[in-house]
Amino acid sequence: MPLVLRNTSILITDDRITTIFDSSNPSDVPIPDSTERVSVQGKIVSPGFVDTHKHGWQTAFKTIASNTTLAEYFVRYGEFSQANTVFTPEDIYLGQLVGIYEALNAGVTSILDHAHSTFSRETSGASLNASMDGGVRMWWCYAFHDISNGFEVGDQIEDFRELKKDERLGESTVEGGIAYDGFSTAAKEEVQSIIDLATTSNISALTTHFLGGPWFFANSPKLLHDLDFLNTSFPIVFSHSSFISSEDASLLRQTNQYISTTPESEMHYSHDHPTTHFIQDQAALGVDTHFTYSADIVTQARLWLQSTRLGLFRQTVNRWKIPKNSPMSVNQAFLLATRAGGLALRRPDVGVIQVGAKADIVVFDGSSPNMLGWTDPVAAVILHSNVGDVEHVLVNGEWRKKDRQLVLKEGLNMSKDEVEGKFLESAKRIQEVWMQTPLPDWKWDRPPGGIHSGLNLIV
Repeated sequence: MPLVLRNTSILITDDRITTIFDSSNPSDVPIPDSTERVSVQGKIVSPGFVDTHKHGWQTAFKTIASNTTLAEYFVRYGEFSQANTVFTPEDIYLGQLVGIYEALNAGVTSILDHAHSTFSRETSGASLNASMDGGVRMWWCYAFHDISNGFEVGDQIEDFRELKKDERLGESTVEGGIAYDGFSTAAKEEVQSIIDLATTSNISALTTHFLGGPWFFANSPKLLHDLDFLNTSFPIVFSHSSFISSEDASLLRQTNQYISTTPESEMHYSHDHPTTHFIQDQAALGVDTHFTYSADIVTQARLWLQSTRLGLFRQTVNRWKIPKNSPMSVNQAFLLATRAGGLALRRPDVGVIQVGAKADIVVFDGSSPNMLGWTDPVAAVILHSNVGDVEHVLVNGEWRKKDRQLVLKEGLNMSKDEVEGKFLESAKRIQEVWMQTPLPDWKWDRPPGGIHSGLNLIV
């Protein structure tokens, strides 16, 4: 369970935590004269939150998909929609950047981005540039997909190899990875080419969508195990894993791979997650498509905690019995939002506050009306806080939010107002295109983009 330290100070040197000490005896710790001192008396200091599944480029769709479903998403908003021809590189850059700012504002300091805005060399480069300019810690996973605009998987592989040569990847908080959903559907030759690319490219992570049950995206741990591609030197994160089997769960434990459950997404879109709570020991949290709902991980932790409680309570009360104990604790939810995210990415120095860890830190105002009176800081954060309580955010030892104001990364050639102005112009143009596009007529019985389920659509 999380260790709670009171009356404690943290010394940060460069990008790491170097000392944690009792505030009543500061003289015992050598502190350089140039050190910036920040009072956090009465506040809650938390590890930064880790989002292990996100599509950052889609910010411009905000509020126009409030009632969408997963089936509609694929043909209207996803990578196989008209987005792959309508979005310009500047649209991708601005959406990715503003999406990062929304996350940082909420205390999300690390993101695994399933970057499926790889519609061309220009859009993939724009996405990577925005990720670097945003100042968040990111595993930027280039998506390989069979899209209809002529930019084929072979072209994408060449593009990925060129982007991996970018020297900034070794100097920034952004690391390169791979996103691929074709393990269960693509030709064997294509699947093998992605496996070969992953094993020879020194990637930091690989991610894939896995739903199971009635859904397509059957990229299960069992399938990757059968491909001899589960016990890898890099982390593989299975997004959603809604209908994960006991065999899948066992394989995850054997190979130390993780799932990313995205509670609000799985409720919003109709994925569901009836068995995911059985694998919480190999799970972390994600947001998914932030344009449709919340972008903060605390909300995801809260929803997951309460929905898991409800589901398990329901099993008892449906038998006309009275539950005695709560089946899930706030401590478990907090760990899913922080440390588990770091472990999912095989980074024990992320999502924690300890000596040697990366200085990714969030400070909550403990005296806001909804927080006043707290005793248990974990319960306060998980059950009572909101984004407005996030006062300060550090990523890699640098301010990204201070005194409730975003701090843009040094060297960005635009001000915050300029970024917002350009983004609003981009979003307005894109939303007008989508508002003029008729809704799908649902005459297809297979999903788009070569992803086949063999199931009829039920509405």
